[in-house]
Amino acid sequence: MDMRKKLNITEGIFPMPVLMVATYNEDGSVNVMNAAWGTMQERDRVALNLTESHKTVKNIKERGAFTVSIADAAHVTEADFFGIASGNSLTNKLEKAGLTAVKAECVDAPVIREFPLCLECEYLEYQENEYGCGVIGKVVNVTADERVMPDGKLDMSLVNAIAFDPYTHGYYKVTERVGEAFRDGKKLF
Repeated sequence: MDMRKKLNITEGIFPMPVLMVATYNEDGSVNVMNAAWGTMQERDRVALNLTESHKTVKNIKERGAFTVSIADAAHVTEADFFGIASGNSLTNKLEKAGLTAVKAECVDAPVIREFPLCLECEYLEYQENEYGCGVIGKVVNVTADERVMPDGKLDMSLVNAIAFDPYTHGYYKVTERVGEAFRDGKKLF
């Protein structure tokens, strides 16, 4: 019989996405935070488990919009910085990280230029109950940097997305395609 060992952890989903949530502050400056607890709720809905104490949540409610960028290996230091520096006490996080932003095409929120993929989201609601949830947004536009689209098509291996490991608090590159969704499993029918 296989031996299994109990681990002292409950947040055991791996890989966790490393999402950069960007908003505008009241003065128009850019705020960015690292949100490990986020996912697609359905095809065009993003769910971010964020407490209302985050500066990002206040900004989202004020502006009615936010962007979600996929963090990449080239910017792991900046991505981690956005997770440990609070926008409530540090107002120039983007400049301190040495990154730049432009206004999103479809929503009142910034796009961080250095991150390869960005979802532009309209704020729908803040869900709060005993199990938590947080910000729900509708994805209205998705853009990719041309450097990850060599033939005009997105090449995910070039994105070099990073994933968070809740077991050892590490970041890992997600780069290699190992199968074909909705096709490989058909071999077992």
